[in-house]
Amino acid sequence: MRKNDPNLRAVRLFRSFCPSYFPMIVVRSVFGRLSPYFNLYLSAAIVNEIAGARDENKLITLVLITVLGNFLIAVLGAVIGRISGHKDTVFSQREAEYYNRKTLTLDYENLESTEVRQLRRKIVESSRINYHGKQLLLMSVSSLIDNTVNVCFDLFLGIEMFVVVFRSGHDLYNILFIGLLAALVAFNVWYTFESKKMIGTMSQNISQTMIDENRIDEAIDCYNMGKDVRLYRQDKLVMKIKRYALDIHKKAFRLMGKKRYTTNIPLTVSNILLQAVIYIFVCVYARLGVFGIGSIIKYVGFVGIIISCITSYFNVFSDIRYNTPFVEDYLAYFDIPQKMYEGTEHVERRSDNGYCVEFRNVSFKYPGSEDYALRHVNMRFTVGERLAVVGMNGSGKTTFIKLMCRLYDPTEGEILLNGVDIRSYNYDEYLALFSVVFQDYKLFSFSLAENVAARADYDAERVTEALRQSGFDERLESMPYGINTALYKDFDKNGVEVSGGEAQKIALARALYKDAPFVILDEPTAALDPLAEYEIYSRFSEIVGDKAVVYISHRLSSCRFCDRIAVFDKGQIVQCGTYSELLADDCGMYSKLWNAQAQYYQE
Repeated sequence: MRKNDPNLRAVRLFRSFCPSYFPMIVVRSVFGRLSPYFNLYLSAAIVNEIAGARDENKLITLVLITVLGNFLIAVLGAVIGRISGHKDTVFSQREAEYYNRKTLTLDYENLESTEVRQLRRKIVESSRINYHGKQLLLMSVSSLIDNTVNVCFDLFLGIEMFVVVFRSGHDLYNILFIGLLAALVAFNVWYTFESKKMIGTMSQNISQTMIDENRIDEAIDCYNMGKDVRLYRQDKLVMKIKRYALDIHKKAFRLMGKKRYTTNIPLTVSNILLQAVIYIFVCVYARLGVFGIGSIIKYVGFVGIIISCITSYFNVFSDIRYNTPFVEDYLAYFDIPQKMYEGTEHVERRSDNGYCVEFRNVSFKYPGSEDYALRHVNMRFTVGERLAVVGMNGSGKTTFIKLMCRLYDPTEGEILLNGVDIRSYNYDEYLALFSVVFQDYKLFSFSLAENVAARADYDAERVTEALRQSGFDERLESMPYGINTALYKDFDKNGVEVSGGEAQKIALARALYKDAPFVILDEPTAALDPLAEYEIYSRFSEIVGDKAVVYISHRLSSCRFCDRIAVFDKGQIVQCGTYSELLADDCGMYSKLWNAQAQYYQE
């Protein structure tokens, strides 16, 4: 393998997860393979003694050594197996932690990237097809270690056998024996590579088939599809799609099974011939008196194992070769660069919350897109102010918030915090300034308190107060374990289901618990009617006190109480002013939208 070979890179990465993982595999392999060689050697000695002098004391000694040796090997092997099992668990946990940490620290644009999501899906799905990727590499390394240990043990018996054989003087038999062994082993090696080439190509095709099949499953097995299936009788359509996916699956695996069967026939025949050659020549040598009858057990076992090891070596290297693209996918995920500069300057902690965010001629287009989502945005926003951001769907409201929270960096222009470019600030410290409730907020199947605090350790009094302020207190009283009640039943059979309105209140409580200077509500109440949304926004405005609050909505009635209203249209701020000022401008976008929506609410 070359220095930068992806398999070597992966092995070095695995060692960093648990440095003692591979050494423990070596120790486990030694004790796992010691017993067969020990028994081969002692059994041969016992049979030779029985066929020869039949010394009772020597026979008793050999039997005792065999029994005690096997007992000690079994005890030590069990202890080592237990320790090795613990190392396996540690390795798996640390590898999963490393993978999850990478996912959680990716730049936000990569989380939204279709290519990255497909790569992550491919890694997971490929591991389910013949354990391609990380699993197959680990199994291959383990097999290499096992074979190497076997070879080391075999050398002891091999040297002994070949010294005896070549000193026997039967040169013709020696030439025939070595020639046939070499020819059959060479055929096994060549054919193993050829068959792996065919199977490897089919495995990659099956991997893609399984990925496509799982995409179909995800598309038709979503949590909320049950109602539509029944109301619109989509069951026939769903079953048609499922049958299509299953037919592809069945066809692909039928072809794989047939190919495996046909390719294994020559290899099976070759292995049978190898065993036959070994038995014939060892028996011939024993018949010629080259070694004792008991040595047949020892040498037949030795030659069989060494031939198996040689074949296995090439089999493993072939596996590694055709598994390399899957390992490259695995490593490619960890190689995704962090493009977003995280900054080093500390955010000033101000007791008066004297913060000001300013957009200066900011334009932005999403990665891979030629169209601008925002264009030439200029705005200044200070703590203590209530700002409403309104506009039609797709006008750039949420993009504006993503830039303010630095989930993305501007394509053009700059965003300042207290006169300093936000890219200069420590990324985590800057994010700590914002509490955001997005429209697609997420509640997890953890306890209510953990959902509010967004962490495992929390202040119970603050959690309860935040829930009370968000209006969840009445529902809280009916929960069996209070704030320690689990949400949903994914991990706890006693978990509770919450309604959409209750979930919104929990999400609002999360924003209150964080107690950040800037609070942003990005249409978390979009499912409510305009009047209900207005009531929640106005009450929330009173709760947050002197914090800066941004309310985002495409409904204009919800934000009449705000100090300023910014109207977005096609990625630009087309109007900005107070409610009265904007409504008085009959030709403005706000007035037109207001009149269009007036039928849904009353002044």
